[in-house]
Amino acid sequence: MWDVLSALIPPVVVATVFCTFIYKLLRSEMAPRTADGRPVKDASSEGNGTPVPETDQLAAAEGDTAEGGPKSTESSATDLPSGDTGSAGR
Repeated sequence: MWDVLSALIPPVVVATVFCTFIYKLLRSEMAPRTADGRPVKDASSEGNGTPVPETDQLAAAEGDTAEGGPKSTESSATDLPSGDTGSAGR
């Protein structure tokens, strides 16, 4: 019986190491990420140590236009000529 157990020890060790590697790999790949792809724990360590909600990060990113400047405070709706009420007047 001991010779059977001694023959099974090397495959069990290899299988355990392999499963541990796969477990760690999957945990690191499936970790929650921010909008720019960094893990959440890395993003929260920046600055003052408090995590920034993802909605705030997205709002800050959407606040810039393609030219790199901030959006104007006017609405982004299409400008209508004066006197035209849009779809409400139909």
